[in-house]
Amino acid sequence: MTWEDAPSHICRGGDKRGLAFCCPPVKPCPILNALDEVNLTPQEYIDIKTEFAKETKLGEGTGTCFGSLVWCCKPSKPCPLRDITLRNIGMTHDEYLDLKKELSERLVGADKPDPDESVKVLAETFNIGEREAMNVLNDCNNDLRMAVKLLRVKSLGNAD
Repeated sequence: MTWEDAPSHICRGGDKRGLAFCCPPVKPCPILNALDEVNLTPQEYIDIKTEFAKETKLGEGTGTCFGSLVWCCKPSKPCPLRDITLRNIGMTHDEYLDLKKELSERLVGADKPDPDESVKVLAETFNIGEREAMNVLNDCNNDLRMAVKLLRVKSLGNAD
């Protein structure tokens, strides 16, 4: 099993499940809004991730940016520090994603974003039909941020 619909990082427009890939909240950034959305304080967030690190192999990685894989980003984002740690402890990206999904469920629950809501918002924002919005969202693997980018490019092309 791997996390097929893993979201983008919060700072890249991902949904609240992306908190599993975020750094500690050490500066003003979109993570603070996501924490509000899931009713966690920054300290509660840190505590949950720190406890999860103690319970799993995500606690490995003293050479990573924040000293543990629990704070590391999604494998689709290149990171030699994360990848060296994974290789050194014999963990595959699939195992890493499985643990990150479990961490996400601990942070925000197991619910997924409502694709119908995303389709409606895309359709209204770009003045297109819901079917077209759904197709674009599906083409972007339910990554709302990527769908918005694609529709912006399309709308610029249609403006000519």
